[in-house]
Formats: sequence, C-alpha cells, structure tokens
Amino acid sequence: MLARIFAVGLKNVRSSREVMKESLEEAGRVAVHELERFLTMLGTIASLSPIMGLFGTVVGMIEIFGASGGPGMSSNPQQLAHGISVALYNTAFGLIVAIPSMIFYRYYRAKVDDLVVEMETQAVKLVEIVHGEKSISHGLPPWLRSATNRK
Repeated sequence: MLARIFAVGLKNVRSSREVMKESLEEAGRVAVHELERFLTMLGTIASLSPIMGLFGTVVGMIEIFGASGGPGMSSNPQQLAHGISVALYNTAFGLIVAIPSMIFYRYYRAKVDDLVVEMETQAVKLVEIVHGEKSISHGLPPWLRSATNRK
C-alpha cells in the first residue's frame, strides 16, 4: 500500500506542495479503505456469534420443556438429555466462534491503525524531501548518512 502511495506522490513530483499532498491524501484514503475492507465482516461475526449461540440455547431449552410432557404426564429422559445437549452445544459453538473472531478483529484493527499512521508519516517525509524541506540523509542511520554525504 505504501508503494502505491509513493507512486502517486512521485507522479506529482513536479507539482506544488499542496497538489502533491492532496494527491497523497487521496491515495491514502484508497489504501485505508482497502486495508479495512474485511474488518467490518470480522467484527460482525464477532458480535453476532454469541447471540446465535444464545438462540441455539433457547431452542435447546424449548426442547427441554417439550420433554416434560406437561402436567400429569411422565417426562422422557432421553428427550430431556437431548434438549440439554442442544443447549450446551449451541452455547459452546457460539463462544468458539465469537472469542477468536473478536481477538482477531481487535488485532487487525490495531494493525491497520498502525499501518495508517506509518503511511502518513512516510508520505509527509516524501513531500518534505521532494520539496527540499528535509535532506534525504536526515532519516537514515548514521553509517548510511555518512556514505550519502561523501558523494
């Protein structure tokens, strides 16, 4: 993504600082949109899976109450056990999906935020270097900075 942003910046190297900065911002918005493309879906899965597990639990509870047979009737223990297992399995499956998806959603959300900040920083450095406000060797490590000053 950073290479795409740099390519747009280098296409506008002969433009004014404002034009170059505006083109970099537009390219940055496209890059951010691309990075966030699937995060919404992952967040939706993370937030809906516990509710789906709860729905399955309710279905299991309905089966449990259906197993009681009503007043004056004997209850079927196998049907009761089946209802309990349906309730517990659905709760477990809801949590098995929800917990990892929430962990990954938060991890990737933070990762995208870090990448966006880094891309913004590098784009600003590109503008400053192209328009002569900062030397190229300014951000380099000392051993490489001395090599560029010798030329």
